[in-house]
Amino acid sequence: MSFRLATTPFSKRRMAEIARKVYDVVIVGGGPAGLTAAIYAARYMLDTILVTEEIGGQIAEAGWVENYPGFPRILGSELVKRFVDHVRHYKVPIILDYVENVKRDADCDCFHVETRRGVTYKSHTVILAVGVKRRRLNVPGEAELRGKGVSYCAPCDAPLFKDKTVAVVGGGDSAASAALLLAEYASKVYIVHRRDKLRVQPIYEKLLRENPKIEVVYNKVVQRIIGSNRVEGIELRDRVTGETSVLRVDGVFVEIGSEPPKELAQRIGLETDEEGYIKVGPDQSTNIPGIFAAGDCTTAMNKYRQVITAAAQGAVAAASAYNYLVRKGIKGK
Repeated sequence: MSFRLATTPFSKRRMAEIARKVYDVVIVGGGPAGLTAAIYAARYMLDTILVTEEIGGQIAEAGWVENYPGFPRILGSELVKRFVDHVRHYKVPIILDYVENVKRDADCDCFHVETRRGVTYKSHTVILAVGVKRRRLNVPGEAELRGKGVSYCAPCDAPLFKDKTVAVVGGGDSAASAALLLAEYASKVYIVHRRDKLRVQPIYEKLLRENPKIEVVYNKVVQRIIGSNRVEGIELRDRVTGETSVLRVDGVFVEIGSEPPKELAQRIGLETDEEGYIKVGPDQSTNIPGIFAAGDCTTAMNKYRQVITAAAQGAVAAASAYNYLVRKGIKGK
């Protein structure tokens, strides 16, 4: 489904009105953290808008979600749709744009949220919920064959590989989830992992072991993706022996983790850890008063990246933004 269709298009006049206002809070990011922050901010009666390049974040590309309370099994895309519908219920505008910088304006004692489209939104507080970006393998053939057998979204592309042989590169929960989903379509699924043991939850380990279609290939590193017009195989190097081999596959799904959009944090002047994750306090506050951060882009919860923790952080960030505005005298209890 396209989440762009789930948002309400605004007329030029309405966009001009939106850009002229000084909001209580601008939320940057449309994943579970940002969408939850929007719901809670609206319930605190804060004048709120949400600006995001895309809606849903990584969960929109996830397969089956089986650990979100109230939904024993639900597709990630459907869960995001419910989040979006909830935000729309509170009539919070969702603007599809990319935020390039956030600057403090001393004249209005507010922040300027600057976007790629040249629009600047003003607000007294900002909640950054910008998530993380998927890592690439950065090997020959990857860029050339992207969309021709190389994929970063198993739920999006799994049906294209019915009765085919595919490889999932990675060794964590995201790789396990992708492999299990792909096994519903493909005839054979290889998990290619650089170490000698997977780093997955026990339930995933059990499900992978019990699935006859899935085989784990340990201690192998992808050196090259082979193919002209389509993926035909991957060249692997054994980390123990140094030997190379070719694994014939029709598709390659890259699931090697993610990294935060550290450049944005640096431009804003936010304090981060050595990996670029935004440092936050228990109330999701950053080193810049009035700017809060939530979700996968932060150091919160020891970087335990789950939908439920991202949503919880979004709720806390909204409450903290409200309390900040009360202390400033902008909002009253």
